[in-house]
Amino acid sequence: MKARVQNTQQGIGLYIHWPFCLAKCPYCDFNSYVAEHIPQEAYAKALVQELKTALAEIPKIPLTSIFFGGGTPSLMFPSTAQALIDTATSLLPVSDNLEITLEANPTSVENQKLKDFYHAGVNRASLGIQSLTPTALKALGREHSVSQAIEALTIAKKIFPRISFDLIYAREGQTIKEWEKELQEALALAHDHLSLYQLTIEPGTIFAKQYRQGKITLPDEELSTDMLNTTEAITHQYELKAYEVSNYAKPGAESRHNLTYWRYKDYIGIGPGAHGRVTLDQTLYATERHKNPVKWLEHVRQNGHALSVKEALTPVEKAQEMLLMGLRLTEGIQAHLFKERCGIALMDAVNMSMLEALVDEDFLTWDQYCLKTTPQGRLRLNAILEALLK
Repeated sequence: MKARVQNTQQGIGLYIHWPFCLAKCPYCDFNSYVAEHIPQEAYAKALVQELKTALAEIPKIPLTSIFFGGGTPSLMFPSTAQALIDTATSLLPVSDNLEITLEANPTSVENQKLKDFYHAGVNRASLGIQSLTPTALKALGREHSVSQAIEALTIAKKIFPRISFDLIYAREGQTIKEWEKELQEALALAHDHLSLYQLTIEPGTIFAKQYRQGKITLPDEELSTDMLNTTEAITHQYELKAYEVSNYAKPGAESRHNLTYWRYKDYIGIGPGAHGRVTLDQTLYATERHKNPVKWLEHVRQNGHALSVKEALTPVEKAQEMLLMGLRLTEGIQAHLFKERCGIALMDAVNMSMLEALVDEDFLTWDQYCLKTTPQGRLRLNAILEALLK
């Protein structure tokens, strides 16, 4: 029987990055690569090896979640997912209700394969649908149709106990009435969780180039705010509450893995370009793997891992990261947890005069115990963080 070593950390998450896609979407800035042929066996073996190396270093604390992200992880063999799940759960104690999420696109979803992922241990599916209108899917560079998206949802709901899917709104030319109609359709199809993202222009993407050239435009701030308010009002009618900037869930259906990030807990990241935050000997380290899949594979073969960064974070760096993560949540940041995690008081980590001004402007709330953004504050999160940080 495995020894179970206690640690002050309540648990740890595991992120596994699968970098391959069928196509690169014009808005996407993730570490993903289009591949006609995927060397499945080589990457499966390397991922398992890197996972073993990573787990050998960390304290034996309960594993709370596993998240297969990408890229398009549903392109991997289900046997690869099973090998990784089996490895993780054999080398770490497992928490009650372990959440195991797989991201999938409708183009790579078919009934038997999803069943195989479920039998491998996946108990939550996150589908990248992005829109329920044909013209928007084409503009977003998606490979699937609306009917394929609905079919994928129907199949997934029969297999997995927990389902989420993504939509992108505040798109070029989109009106509030159009978004209301699309959101109502989505909520009629939804289970207990939705991720609803306002379209943003990320550096290095195809959309960024088109935006600079004036080929695409986005809604102005007033319309974006109206769309956010509409989103929160309609999701509330369906009993899905906003718990993070772009995520809505019924009580208890929140993504436990993503809450690990936003609550600034420890997580391991393996695979090309994966990041992690891991506590070793009471020091929090930021980790990163080599991004290029070929280079990553070479390093794992040679060294058993492809770690490119392992950096101890200072109290100030931890404070900045916890503010960046925690203010995304509607629950905000508890002052005592901030002090415990970062080693400095919350009020010592922020510009208090700016905090008071932001409270007066109804962008933040602060009662000496908890710092939160308001709905309007979450819409302006980057500007608020820039103002808050000393």
